Amino acid sequence: MIPHFTAAERAVHYPADRRAYLGMKRYMKIILFVLFVGVFGAAWLQYLLFGLPIDPSASFLPLRLGEPSGFPVWIRLSHWVNFFFLILMIRSGLSILADHPRLYWNNSCKPNSGWIYFTPINVPLDRPYTAKEDARYLNPILGLPGYKHTVGIARVWHFLTVPFFVLNGAVFISLLFFTNQWKRLVPQSWQIIPDSWSVFVHYATFNFPVEPNGFYHYNAIQQLSYFGVIFILAPLAMLTGMAMAPAIENRFRWYPKLFGNRQSARSIHFLVMISYCVFIVIHVGLVAATGLVGNMNHIVMGTDSSESYTGLYIGIAIVLITIAFAFLVHWLSWYKHRFLQQLQASTNGKLWKYTINRFKAKTDYEKKEITSYFWLNGKMPESSEWKNLAENNFADYKLKIGGLVENPVELSLKDLKELGKEQNITMHHCIQGWSGIAEWGGVPLRKIIELVKPDSSVTTVAFYSYGEGLYGGTYYDTHTIGNCLKPDSILAWEMNYEPLSLEHGAPLRLRVENQLGYKMVKWIQRIEFVKSPKDLGKGFGGTNEDDEYFDLMADS
Repeated sequence: MIPHFTAAERAVHYPADRRAYLGMKRYMKIILFVLFVGVFGAAWLQYLLFGLPIDPSASFLPLRLGEPSGFPVWIRLSHWVNFFFLILMIRSGLSILADHPRLYWNNSCKPNSGWIYFTPINVPLDRPYTAKEDARYLNPILGLPGYKHTVGIARVWHFLTVPFFVLNGAVFISLLFFTNQWKRLVPQSWQIIPDSWSVFVHYATFNFPVEPNGFYHYNAIQQLSYFGVIFILAPLAMLTGMAMAPAIENRFRWYPKLFGNRQSARSIHFLVMISYCVFIVIHVGLVAATGLVGNMNHIVMGTDSSESYTGLYIGIAIVLITIAFAFLVHWLSWYKHRFLQQLQASTNGKLWKYTINRFKAKTDYEKKEITSYFWLNGKMPESSEWKNLAENNFADYKLKIGGLVENPVELSLKDLKELGKEQNITMHHCIQGWSGIAEWGGVPLRKIIELVKPDSSVTTVAFYSYGEGLYGGTYYDTHTIGNCLKPDSILAWEMNYEPLSLEHGAPLRLRVENQLGYKMVKWIQRIEFVKSPKDLGKGFGGTNEDDEYFDLMADS
């Protein structure tokens, strides 16, 4: 079911270079090797020198007084609902990752500083190279929606899924502690640590331990694993995801520091996903190896039986439904993408509007925190008008400001500088995943608004670029007038105490610090005050929103 790409779309989404690649820094390879050899080597050393440890599961009685037994219907439903949404989140997360296929432990995002990278490309130094070029193709069997540079729809699926995943988890944990089922998952003694090691030695040396009946008990390592997945991995996924939101990071600087920094949070988010994948593989393997029919009856039917195949058949049907849904979401992604974009705007968009969109940025970065690298992005203007202005160092540049205003004006850079200058050191958050910290100097947008006096009906400010969109046409984006009035919202002519370079948006680029990078238009030609974004372009608020289905409200 290959989408019917136009020639322009095919060039972007289905490039000639579709190589898969995995690279890793040497120090990470050494760390992983030492961990693997250390853990499994210790298990084998204990086995060879002292024999197998006593298996703590062997002492389990069929059922102890006060312990939970069986799987009530809410556990069984929650288990399968979680499986369904987790698959969607992992696949959409992979597509998001492919749009900037490098992970870092630092906010600079210098290409050669990544600890792991999924691209064979070394960033060329002899020409401008953009982050959008650096995106990689991902097979749509693995990714949702897959292909190259599909981050808009990937984010739609990711953020549509997250609320249901969180709600399912909240209901599960509430009922867990409302009943005695918490005893099945929550260790009640530190003895769980040595007991888990004893069980691990059995597994690591290919000597299966005594398997307790999972209808009544888990062995120590199972209990510890389930506890970790539910009470560590799930919250960590949510918390690191929040640390990547520009509205949160630029308001609460301390929060990403809980994980090291913004990019460390992204790396941990990725490691959480890998942990989920490893858990799923091991979990499914052990379910099959320790009695597939009985285990499926436990988690599907809620019965302790190995004779009936009903649970197995229904379980297989659930997996097949999940696979069938994967075909459906692929079709929706390419043939109903506008519906999906609007669906997310009507759910998460409203949630963000009344929560994080209200945050005001606090620019308390210091000069020493300015990063040594700042990715380029966007298509450089090709218009003769902009090139002629650039040749004359923009001495003849006039910013046109109009629309529904009392006082339309045309302002030169000199005029703009006379309105006043504000300097901020902020973090830039690209929708693709990279970040960078820079100083920006320019005129506050509130000064522009005070000068032109917008009509009371105005809700939206549109910024038009000399540059073009991905598929051609003038690049533009919009902001609410409220966002433009917030602190640190400026038209910048300066970056890192130097005049703005051509590559980074000269003569002017927009900075609105609670937004993602694509909202901050570069190479600004004119500004228009309008009643609604529906009056412009295709009516969705910007070129990327119109053509690439980016967030209609980009605050996360």
